[in-house]
Amino acid sequence: MKDAFGAPQTLLVLGGTSEIGLATARRLITRRTRRVFLAGRPSDELEAAAESLRAIGAEAHTVAFDALDPGSHEVALGKVFAEGDIDMVLLAFGVLGDQARDEQEPMAAVHVAQVNYTGAVSASLVCAAALQEQGHGSLVVLSSVAGERARRTNFIYGSSKAGLDAFCQGLADAMHGSGVHVMTVRPGFVRTRMTAGRHETPLATTPDAVATAIELGLRRRSGTIWVPGTLRVVMSAVRHLPRPLFRRLAM
Repeated sequence: MKDAFGAPQTLLVLGGTSEIGLATARRLITRRTRRVFLAGRPSDELEAAAESLRAIGAEAHTVAFDALDPGSHEVALGKVFAEGDIDMVLLAFGVLGDQARDEQEPMAAVHVAQVNYTGAVSASLVCAAALQEQGHGSLVVLSSVAGERARRTNFIYGSSKAGLDAFCQGLADAMHGSGVHVMTVRPGFVRTRMTAGRHETPLATTPDAVATAIELGLRRRSGTIWVPGTLRVVMSAVRHLPRPLFRRLAM
């Protein structure tokens, strides 16, 4: 259960090597989160991530999980929930892809869609059902402002996040009144390994800043948060730009 400060005592991170996921875990551990499950493909990096959390006082476990294998999600994640109640699930996996290559190689584009949308939908439904069965908990899903309006330079990635974002809004409505809180996180450009070497957009942020925003969103039981918060106003304007103007600005 959550403590008096609203911090989850148990956390499951889907995408256990995600820099945003680990930054969030570290922040919540300072707020009394004690048990963390890091789910991802077995690797030395996943084990090192768990060890880094143990070093700051958490009981950390690794869980074999593959976003590209939805058929295994119910069993793999069911084992985690069988260990006891999970107060928060953070869905933090995803791939950025390479727009130029993905346009030329349809199967590469399909891979982006399968990870970012299909895998996320499957894992979210499995976790939401488990949270609903236990009667409480938060499901926090990392979306992106890229999903709010497709740009020429990243429309394959953006479209996968647009689908995920719409799914999360519907899932939040489906979970209303069940005791399960669903929160969608829409960061802008985040400085991580995944975005290294990419052209940095205005209002760029960091994994630690996203983690701080997630913690605040949990306390407020927000449905959707933007990181940084000013993106909410910016994207409101962007959504209403005439398409010819948006096309020129977004190239």
